[in-house]
Amino acid sequence: MNNSCLFVYGSLLRNQSNDMARFLRAHSDYLGEGYFQGKLFNVSWFPGAVLSDRESDLVYGHVFRLKNENKVFSVLDDYEGIGEAYEKPHLFKKVLVSVILDRITELPCWVYLYNLSVDGLQQITSGNYLEFKK
Repeated sequence: MNNSCLFVYGSLLRNQSNDMARFLRAHSDYLGEGYFQGKLFNVSWFPGAVLSDRESDLVYGHVFRLKNENKVFSVLDDYEGIGEAYEKPHLFKKVLVSVILDRITELPCWVYLYNLSVDGLQQITSGNYLEFKK
């Protein structure tokens, strides 16, 4: 992987207090808020995002620059349940997407997208998981 930026939209957001969010903060620099063209769904206690062709469909979140990409992705891939040790199809897949950072800069970022059917899942139409959880 040549890009060390990661876009997060759920349990890894900067203000979350779980172990993985703390791990990410400890091994990255926060770059700011951003969004990408996609749809957000309430999967369970966590959200899942998928890409969308509609320009009005946006998923909002935070962008981090990873300090040690291989180490961080090794831990986060395990957290997201992807890799050879996990049953297929995987719940998530890691994809490089174009993110708009701070409403100005287009930046390629890795994001964990939901990899299963969204049929029957509640769409979070605001695209903002923190707003939805309030």
